[in-house]
Amino acid sequence: MKISAKARYGLRILMDIAQHETADRPRLMKEICETQGISEKFTSRLVIPLREAGMIHSIRGKQGGFRLAKSPADITLLAVIETLQGPVALLDCLAEPKSCERLKTCPTRLVWSDVNAAVKNTLQAITLDSILSRLSGKKSIPLSLAEYVI
Repeated sequence: MKISAKARYGLRILMDIAQHETADRPRLMKEICETQGISEKFTSRLVIPLREAGMIHSIRGKQGGFRLAKSPADITLLAVIETLQGPVALLDCLAEPKSCERLKTCPTRLVWSDVNAAVKNTLQAITLDSILSRLSGKKSIPLSLAEYVI
């Protein structure tokens, strides 16, 4: 599995908005783009699915911009990735089991399924809030996959 530019930049956009949530106004797209080094054209393509997924609110008008639609504790890295690039699957057969002709006889499918589940559980455990806490030095993010293996 490779994390796409859309997912990486989408997370940066969300983090930028989250870091400026205490401001008395919404975060302007221009400010996000300048701070994150992302073009306005690419940013405008990413905020649409983030808004549709209920992660951000867009506010129109002169005083418009973006705010988080949920608490940073309720926005997970898994949700960001799946919103912007689709389901997390290490192998095609895990994303589309019906496409695998060896589905019933594959001796390694269960192992890959467990690894995939561990990756998804880890991504689900990481929230914008936990990333913000890590950036401020308050705590670290548990990234050991062993903690999540079923």
